[in-house]
Amino acid sequence: MPKSQMDRPMTQNIEQLAQQVEQHPDYRVLRRLVPQHTFTSPLHGQRICKGVVLDTETTGFDAQSDRVIELGMLVFEFDPITGSVFKVLNVFDELEDPGFPIPPETIEVHHITDDMVKGRRIDDESVTRLMQGVDVVIAHNAKFDRPFVEARWPIFEQLNWACSIQDIDWRKEGFGSAKLEYLLSTQGYFYEAHRAETDCWALLFLLNHILPNSQRTALLALLETLNQPHKKVSAVGSPFETKDILKSRNYRWSADLRCWSRSLAGEQAMQDELAWLKRHVYGERSARVEIETLGGKVRYSNRQGHKELITL
Repeated sequence: MPKSQMDRPMTQNIEQLAQQVEQHPDYRVLRRLVPQHTFTSPLHGQRICKGVVLDTETTGFDAQSDRVIELGMLVFEFDPITGSVFKVLNVFDELEDPGFPIPPETIEVHHITDDMVKGRRIDDESVTRLMQGVDVVIAHNAKFDRPFVEARWPIFEQLNWACSIQDIDWRKEGFGSAKLEYLLSTQGYFYEAHRAETDCWALLFLLNHILPNSQRTALLALLETLNQPHKKVSAVGSPFETKDILKSRNYRWSADLRCWSRSLAGEQAMQDELAWLKRHVYGERSARVEIETLGGKVRYSNRQGHKELITL
């Protein structure tokens, strides 16, 4: 009898035990996430779009001085109306020699060594070909991945990007963290994180998940932000003593502008934010703030959008 057939009864017995354990309120079961190439089939006449889930492993955190050493991508079809994933069309994962030794501290994270990348180069033609007809590129922390891949492959500058950390309100949906491993564990799954392709599979599975509060797929929640005006407001000249309330409202310090900034989606959200700034930061005094419009082809990149000063 083939070994696979011999193992089948044992696997079935373990699954039965797992099902019994998870019925008890004091226990939870985590199952290994298995790559799934087909999720559902489109109905006749249903619109089909193409997306890419992307992840990189790099030599460090600086897109100007560090380099991509692994690029992972899943090209998939989805319904833009319901946010349902149909199937994976292509799986891409390649390593690249950065031309200098990989720092030991980053090897500890992704376990990619100098020997693994020696003499390797990611196929530029394959990357360009896979991006043809893509409607959106999605990364779990696009602000990190996008500058790296744009520096290496300019074609990514021409595409709409979305971020599965920033563009989904995970806390509003009842989750305590936006970390990918944590989010998967809440759904009863685990995986070997910090390698590009496995992170992509984990993210695609998560995007097809129905969010508990809004009852829509995570992918749909993310896609809806592409249709909303996405802007960054910078609290120029805000009093020093307001830094803590700005930080608690998710503002981040901008070293270039030397002020606190945050991004918002939707015109109403921006108007509400401007009213909040005038009252809580500027004390109802007249003030000017900077608004930067960030479309899908600019946001999460190191490139700038259209800027204007608004008087409160």
